[in-house]
Amino acid sequence: MPRFRGRSWAPSARRATDRRPRGRPDHPSRAGSQDARERRVRRPDAERRRWLGLSVRSLAGQVFVLQVVIVLLLIAAAVGELVAQSHHDSTQEARNRSLAVAQTFANSPGIVAALASKDPTAILQPKAQQVRATTGVDFLVVTNTKGIRYTHPIRNRIGKKFVGDISQPLAGHPVTQTVNGTIGRLVQAVVPVFDARGKVVGLVSAGITISKISNVTDRQLPILLSGAILALGLSTAGTALVSRRLRRQTHGLGPAEMTRMYEHHDAVLHSVREGVLIVGEDGRVLLANDEARRLLDLPPDVEGRPLDELGLPGQLAELLRSGSAVTDEVFSAGPRLLATNIRSTDRDGGPPGTVATLRDSTELRALTGKADQARGRLRLLHDASMAIGTTLDVRRTAEELTRVAAPSFADYVTVDLAEGVLLGEEPTPGEAMQLRRVASGGVRDDAPLYPVGQTITFAPSTPQANSLRTGRAELEPSLADAPDWQAQDLERTRQVIDYGIHSLIAVPLRARGAVLGVANFWRSEQPAPFEDDDRSLAEELVAHAALCVDNARRYTREHAMAVTLQHSLLPRGLPEQNALEVAYRYLPAQAGVGGDWFDVIPLPGSRVALVVGDVVGHGLHAAATMGRLRTAVHNFSSLDVPPDELLGHLDELVNRIDQETPAAGDEAAITGATCLYATYDPASRRCVIARAGHPPPAVVHPDGRVEFAEVPAGPPLGLAVLPFETTEVFLEEGSRLVLYTDGLVENRDEDIDVGLERLRGVLAEGERTPDETCSAVLDSLLPAHQRDDIALLVARTRVLRPDQIADWEVPSDPAAVGTVRADVTRKLEEWGLEDLAFTTELILSELITNAIRYATGPIRVRLLRDRRLTCEVSDTSSTAPHLRYAASTDEGGRGLFLVAQFAERWGTRYTPEGKVIWTEQQLEPSWEF
Repeated sequence: MPRFRGRSWAPSARRATDRRPRGRPDHPSRAGSQDARERRVRRPDAERRRWLGLSVRSLAGQVFVLQVVIVLLLIAAAVGELVAQSHHDSTQEARNRSLAVAQTFANSPGIVAALASKDPTAILQPKAQQVRATTGVDFLVVTNTKGIRYTHPIRNRIGKKFVGDISQPLAGHPVTQTVNGTIGRLVQAVVPVFDARGKVVGLVSAGITISKISNVTDRQLPILLSGAILALGLSTAGTALVSRRLRRQTHGLGPAEMTRMYEHHDAVLHSVREGVLIVGEDGRVLLANDEARRLLDLPPDVEGRPLDELGLPGQLAELLRSGSAVTDEVFSAGPRLLATNIRSTDRDGGPPGTVATLRDSTELRALTGKADQARGRLRLLHDASMAIGTTLDVRRTAEELTRVAAPSFADYVTVDLAEGVLLGEEPTPGEAMQLRRVASGGVRDDAPLYPVGQTITFAPSTPQANSLRTGRAELEPSLADAPDWQAQDLERTRQVIDYGIHSLIAVPLRARGAVLGVANFWRSEQPAPFEDDDRSLAEELVAHAALCVDNARRYTREHAMAVTLQHSLLPRGLPEQNALEVAYRYLPAQAGVGGDWFDVIPLPGSRVALVVGDVVGHGLHAAATMGRLRTAVHNFSSLDVPPDELLGHLDELVNRIDQETPAAGDEAAITGATCLYATYDPASRRCVIARAGHPPPAVVHPDGRVEFAEVPAGPPLGLAVLPFETTEVFLEEGSRLVLYTDGLVENRDEDIDVGLERLRGVLAEGERTPDETCSAVLDSLLPAHQRDDIALLVARTRVLRPDQIADWEVPSDPAAVGTVRADVTRKLEEWGLEDLAFTTELILSELITNAIRYATGPIRVRLLRDRRLTCEVSDTSSTAPHLRYAASTDEGGRGLFLVAQFAERWGTRYTPEGKVIWTEQQLEPSWEF
């Protein structure tokens, strides 16, 4: 059927040969005789082409040739793809089968014992032949670790060297290879055989030729060729049918008759004062007359364009695409209201599509008010979806609902939520639940409604209680005639009515099966009471708000849990020690709980360890991982290992944590952490520092000079491939050591060096106490929107005075023990610690005697008086004593037991020169600087 177009399409010019005088048709006999002559001279092949409607010059013939070419190309591509895929599948199947046979045989019972036997060939050759025959592989070879064959399908090759690379299998890694062997192209797999201790004791190799694997090409190629022949046949038949259908649809009309009919139709369509719009089944415009262009403001080139590009009213465009029948339906198109009729064009065998007639209905303009109201409600719902739920704060979400609904929908809006919802808990069901007013908004601020913050329990007869009980919205069109609502509070309800509030809708906030509270919509300035349509709109508004409130409630609960967990894992106070004056600050991120932590850990010998770390990620998982790392640091510190070794142990722990597979629905695994660990000795004034991917510490010298300690960065925990390194810094008395996490100095828009320079500038501003330093740093560097946790630790150094330290060098002679004991007794009397003289002498006697007996080189004894009395005996041996219980018949072994009984704590610390065995005894009263 011809496609009708608009006036912009010029009609076809008539050829002179097609014109005939009007009223003088061709004579029948003359026409018949001429046709007969043409049929006689026409060749048989031309007659077949005429029947099929095919000609290379015709559109149908060209389509046919194009279809044949496309089908042939598709067939060629399919054959190529089939051959390539078959080759790939065959190779992969050969790899899988050879590897599976080799691994199965390598792990079979008895193979390790057979390899260890005197004659492995006698045991393994029959089994290998049986497995080879069962599995279909071409060979199954067992060798020792030197590559000497124990089995082979050809027996004269047993005992000879295996051909192939066995270095990877000897290292414990299976390998598969594709090689060209004497029996053709094959795939062989070589796998190791492990004994019970995991040692490689032999190799198993299995191979199979690729030609053995069944090839699907031979089975699929005939099917593909049959499909190609069928496609060519269908293309030929289809083209012939299309040609014949075109001839039938023109009803035998010639070009002149068809042109004349087109002109008549075109004149009628563009002359009527009713818009006509025809759309094809593909959603493109086939015809639009002048009136349709005017009514819908269509562009001049509208024919052939999709409906989506024309800017038609949404409902009209949807109906045109669907083809649904419409009778006198009114649509708004700009300032016009159009009465529209839509019908399908495929009735009685017509072409598929849709025709619409449009009429400007000025008599229907009275309906404009309702259309505007519908548009306003749609706009209100759209605004609500954009404005409600912008944060995960329960109160803020309720306030957003009041701002959206008032004054466009209601004059006043109030939101009451259950007490548990504000705390992130599940609300208690029932209409008598205790609610708290969390949001209120309206056209004025002096409405006599319950104020924000007041606790409310609605009476059972009120609309609010009914909505909470039934879960449906309650409408009170006239509050003056609603005694059930007035029963809540007679005095207040009378004030509300006198104020002018006359209508109410109470809608429960329901989300995921739980009732969170109730939203109340009130009207006073708008004279019309609420109607059923208003109730439906209020339910849609509150449904979206309830989901946002529930999301905020769940976030509040999870955030509170994470904060509680984090606070429980962080230090609750600083331990008592005299080496450092310490102050700290910890600020969690605004968006969630992170994994930053810090610690101050007293060490033996009046030393103190300072720790600052940061776990990657946020939430409960990060906080829990932080707790595990902090506990691990305490445990490793109790062993008194150097900072670099401690970070190495932490790295192993983080690796184990990362390898733990999280359960379904859990947060993703932590991918690493950073840490800085420093130990300060007030006796030597030296600070040993090591860090794993953490920002460097800042050192503020007593003269105000600020520098960042040059500590090798090292990779973050969990990524270390090399040992960590340490740096030793000499700190004068009164120096400040500043440790921090990256949340203090890092910014997404700046380089970290900018943050470090700002920190340097703040620290250089005069002398401050550690607490004042913390406050000054946060006041200057705290970002406006804190995205990460911040941990800050400031320590000012102290030193042990010379009169608090006593040391002696002891010769390797048992007679020297008495001299040292006497010197120690005099020093304790000088310090006023006569009460500890006996136990101290006993402890030192045992430790010095052990050092003389089992160690070599110089032996030194040192006493430190701080909060505790520390006794240290150092020697050059790396062997530490172990506490044990001596038997009743043993002559020795009780000395260290006595040391452990008399000392509060004791232990061993390794040094580059050897070891130090130390003990601590509590002093009363505690020594203070």
